[in-house]
Amino acid sequence: MCRSIKTLRPPVLPEEATEEEIRAAALQYVRKVSGFRAPAAHNREVFDRAVDEIAGATQRLLDQLEVRGVTKPAQEPVRPVGA
Repeated sequence: MCRSIKTLRPPVLPEEATEEEIRAAALQYVRKVSGFRAPAAHNREVFDRAVDEIAGATQRLLDQLEVRGVTKPAQEPVRPVGA
């Protein structure tokens, strides 16, 4: 696992993870898996799309996790992207 990706769920984080923290973790993951710190121009679109998809999956995961001893504020149900 990439050492710079940190745990983003309570109680490790005192607050819910921010969009910036989730995106940074997704970027680190894509960099590690692809082997590119910054992709070449011809790979930029697929690289950025992968970061977006992983950030979205991470947000959904964090939204749906149930952690013992941690009470989440009431929120709207998760809706599919584009709905």
